[in-house]
This record gives sequence, C-alpha cells and structure tokens, in this order.
Amino acid sequence: MHSEDRQKKWQQRYFDAAVEVPTASGVLADNTFLLPKQGRALDLACGRGGNALLLARCGLRTEGWDYAPAAIDTLNQLAKVEELPLKGLVRDVEKLPPEPSSFDIVTVSYFLDRAIVPNLIRALRPGGLIFYETWLRQALDDCGPRNEEFRLGQNELLHLFNGLQVLSYQEHGLVGDPSKGIRNVARLVACA
Repeated sequence: MHSEDRQKKWQQRYFDAAVEVPTASGVLADNTFLLPKQGRALDLACGRGGNALLLARCGLRTEGWDYAPAAIDTLNQLAKVEELPLKGLVRDVEKLPPEPSSFDIVTVSYFLDRAIVPNLIRALRPGGLIFYETWLRQALDDCGPRNEEFRLGQNELLHLFNGLQVLSYQEHGLVGDPSKGIRNVARLVACA
C-alpha cells in the first residue's frame, strides 16, 4: 500500500472514531510511576493521542505525531479544552524521525517500523525512557494487523532496543493460562 493510500485509510479511521475518548496504552498507564516530574515527551505515531494526553496531564511538555490530520485535529482540540502542555503535529515519522537527544520520554503504541528504532534510541536524552507496546505474531486471536511484517517475533522487541537498560518487559505469548496475563502484545520500558 502506498503512503498516500495508508494516510487516507488512517485518516478515515480516525475521523470515524472521533467520538471515542482516547486512552493510554497499558505499558504507559501501568508505569506512570517511572515518569519524571518534568521534561519533554513524544507520543510517536500517536493516533488520537491517548499516550500524549496522559503524558501532558502528568505535566510533561508533550508532542503527539501522526500523519492522519483527523487524529491530530482531535488531539489538539482535547489539549486546548484541558489547557494541556501538548501539541499535535501532522508528521510522517518514517520520513522525518525525531532529532537526537530531543526527548526525555518516547512512547510508541501499535506501530512498528523497525528501520526507525535506531532514531528512537538516539532521540532519548541521557536517562530518557521509552515505552513501547505492539502486536506479536504469536497471538491468541486475530486482533491487530494481518500482515506479519507489522507484528513482532518472539523477544524481537528486546533485541530491537538492545543496549538500553530494560526496566520492564512482558511477552506472555501462548504460555500458561491464556485467560490471564498480557496476550497478543509485547510491552517494553527501557532507559537510555
């Protein structure tokens, strides 16, 4: 699918979902105690900005980037209503990744482009944190993308962020009782 076609697909999806209240991903919501009291944060490929909203509500100067204008418009409206230190930007992260040493926090949820991972690592300031959650190939059901290119292999997320200090990692896959635990996704919190 070409970039313009993908953008139109996501634009329509976010336009259709504009009435839903965006929520933060589990990896961020479960680990807010790790956030600094101040700093600069990025919610990359933010969609409607659940992570960005949580980060800004915690007092971090936050940017949410996505290439779907409908998602960014909604995010900016919510930020304005709540008077949050948050700015949503229409930005294609594959073409224009974050600058080196520019963020204290980076969050990524349900977006996978392996080629930009080195840029995400470089974007972290010393002591900066990355919160990452996305789909696994080994899954209990068919939630998430059908294309396996957009799903992680076993322990792949750990390998992608090799060199960072892992603070938390979850990938339960199909092991044990499938009615419990974190299934279908891998979650990582790591420190530069």
